[in-house]
Amino acid sequence: MHLQGIKGTNMDLTEAIKQYVEDKIATMEKLVEDFEPTVEVKVEVGKTSNRQNKGDVFRAEIQMHVPGADFRAEETGENLYAAIDSVKSQMKRQITDYKRKLSDRSQKAVRPGKE
Repeated sequence: MHLQGIKGTNMDLTEAIKQYVEDKIATMEKLVEDFEPTVEVKVEVGKTSNRQNKGDVFRAEIQMHVPGADFRAEETGENLYAAIDSVKSQMKRQITDYKRKLSDRSQKAVRPGKE
């Protein structure tokens, strides 16, 4: 899996945040190993508009490209780390559903005598 970059919007991207994102992305490598070596991932984290009256609202977004499909997940929350965790869960669910769909499709095509 190739992490193309981590972008920070309206905030400083600290080493701790970068490391946290990289660790979360690394946990998804096993899910996409069937699609290697062409898996590309982009991550954006940051604050939403600075005009919020009720405090900081953080946003995390992951975009992933695998052969044949593009995935995108976005989450907002009052805690950046919670938003990152949530967006990772959404991305894992999308990948799992896609792999199940591919598996179902291939099983239907292989059934002999059912033309």
